[in-house]
Amino acid sequence: MKAIYLSKGKLEYRSDLPVPVPGEGEALIRVLKAGVCRTDLEMAAGYMDFTGVPGHEFVGVVEKSATPGLVGARVVGDINCGCGICAFCKNGEQNHCPDRTVLGIKGRDGAFAEYLTLPDGNLHHLPDNLGDAEAVFMEPLSAAYRIVEQVVVRGMGALVLGDGNLGLLAAQTLEIMKANVTICGRHRRRLDVLDGTRVNAVLEDELIPGKQYDLVVDATGRPEGAATALSRTKPRGTLVLKTTTALKRELDLNTVVINEISVVGSRCGPFVHGMALLELGQIRLSAMVEAEFPIEEGPTAFEAAGKPGAMKVVISF
Repeated sequence: MKAIYLSKGKLEYRSDLPVPVPGEGEALIRVLKAGVCRTDLEMAAGYMDFTGVPGHEFVGVVEKSATPGLVGARVVGDINCGCGICAFCKNGEQNHCPDRTVLGIKGRDGAFAEYLTLPDGNLHHLPDNLGDAEAVFMEPLSAAYRIVEQVVVRGMGALVLGDGNLGLLAAQTLEIMKANVTICGRHRRRLDVLDGTRVNAVLEDELIPGKQYDLVVDATGRPEGAATALSRTKPRGTLVLKTTTALKRELDLNTVVINEISVVGSRCGPFVHGMALLELGQIRLSAMVEAEFPIEEGPTAFEAAGKPGAMKVVISF
């Protein structure tokens, strides 16, 4: 099997890996396309100390499953796989199962390979009118929607820091859900994706000095992003942290206490809402794809994705 393998911070293309064998209740999925995200880049830098096949943003076709109607289906999949018996799993919160595996991140080989396995219950059928390139965005778009589940955003003045793919998706999602959104980034070509929307897209030196917001989202992907986001959060406002990084971060908790700021960690979201957002047709996705590489050029795809200002890089099979 062809795949990209990560070990001790080194990425390599391999063609000798065995096809994974699905466990009980799991499906074998042939991967069509997979997206490289910031988390993948951080993992290559040492985040999560992962060894194996990374990758968690994918679209594929089910080749083996005991569940009627799944074989042959084009699917995307929730990346968290719970134990099924703990209190979190029984409450429908397998994202927080203490014994979970996470596709391409923790204890489970991921999507930068010809095949992967996931529990049947994690899979979601894709409508025929949704293309593979769009479907690759399902996981990050669902993660963007997670903010709306955690925080009341309607009518709020919101600032999204970071113009990477997650930042662009978060800004569009918050705007659709009736927040008054400003996104601040470092790359005009990324921000241009939002031309014609109601999102106010500005470069860092164009942000009004000292202005604070009801809701601030750190999607910078940088260690200093949380501190910057905190400084832009109004007293009694809400700071949402989306960034994960291999480097340690510092946050002034005195400011959090004095200004009574709510700090919300935000991770994965439900695919049903990501699917609904995609089917609305209001999220700009095609302009967010930077390049596509075959699996044989996977390490080159990572290099392209890590360049300043790069947008979504896709690996195809």
